[in-house]
Amino acid sequence: MDGIDIALLHTDGGSRVERGAFLGIPYENAFRQRLKQALEDARVVRSRDDRPGCLLSVEDELTRRHAEAVEKFLQVNGVSASEIDVIGFHGQTVLHRPEQGLTIQLGDGQRLADLTRIPVVFDMRANDMAHGGQGAPLVPAYHAALAEGLELPERPVCFVNIGGISNLTFIGTDGEIVAYDSGPGNSLIDQWVEANAGVPYDQGGLIASEGQIDHGLAETYLSQPFFTDKRRRSLDRNDFLPPVGHQVELADGARTLAYVAAASIIQSSKHLPEPPGLYVVCGGGRLNEVLMADLRELAGEREARVATAEEAGLDGDAMEAEAWAYLAVRSMKGFPLTFPGTTGVPSPMKGGLVASPST
Repeated sequence: MDGIDIALLHTDGGSRVERGAFLGIPYENAFRQRLKQALEDARVVRSRDDRPGCLLSVEDELTRRHAEAVEKFLQVNGVSASEIDVIGFHGQTVLHRPEQGLTIQLGDGQRLADLTRIPVVFDMRANDMAHGGQGAPLVPAYHAALAEGLELPERPVCFVNIGGISNLTFIGTDGEIVAYDSGPGNSLIDQWVEANAGVPYDQGGLIASEGQIDHGLAETYLSQPFFTDKRRRSLDRNDFLPPVGHQVELADGARTLAYVAAASIIQSSKHLPEPPGLYVVCGGGRLNEVLMADLRELAGEREARVATAEEAGLDGDAMEAEAWAYLAVRSMKGFPLTFPGTTGVPSPMKGGLVASPST
């Protein structure tokens, strides 16, 4: 809900990956508030085509904003639309209920193709869920391609994406890929500081750095069945909720939730086939210095090292946008996007719909 990320990628959808330019375009607060309302309005949705409340108007504006972002990206980087083979379009997730086989990402792929005059691949989660998968995470196929090019000694490698929800991608010493959501990432921290300090996120962990861990509160999160259940499942941001009322003061709450985000990663990594030797961290959470310090300490206790994406020679801001470009190419080539070890789908599964610009 922070903004639109755009990355340019040259790829064959396999092992060839050449990373290009990146641009992040933040949303202003007014549109972020509209997205928050869309999350509320989506709670009553029972069918993928339902658009109650503000969902239809938000979807229209979101699509238009993406088209404008693409145009700006091309202008800034001196690239013409005719040079782009395909856009991978994620949209905005407003509902994700894998137990019901229901996921909704706002964004009109056909309209984006018409506005940009570029083919668009979109709706990449639905086919996986229609075949019994969790529909998330989808980035592991790209993580595996990146891992092949890492010039770092530690193995196995575990990519950690700390977004609203954190997820892990494990690439074993034999190339095995296992991936799943690991727990709350930034969402609890963001909701907490916005409600109690009026700011959208804890920049750099500054608020958390003033507080102390409330271990009782932390344990209420870390003792939830999600962490011990042998069956991994994908999470909705409402599966974990921030503290309520005066349960804890501002800085202590931010400090505790940063610790919970770090500890969730390590706790969930116990379900992996082998202990990771290296955690490569991407997503906005890598910028929270308090969270990262906790993660390094907890990983060190398990004789593992933590590196940011940049320390590994990658771009932590661009990685998810790059992944969607990579998945779009895989979709167009008929390659699988998800696997039994990533979403729990019975067999490797293709996905995505292709929208060509209307003539």
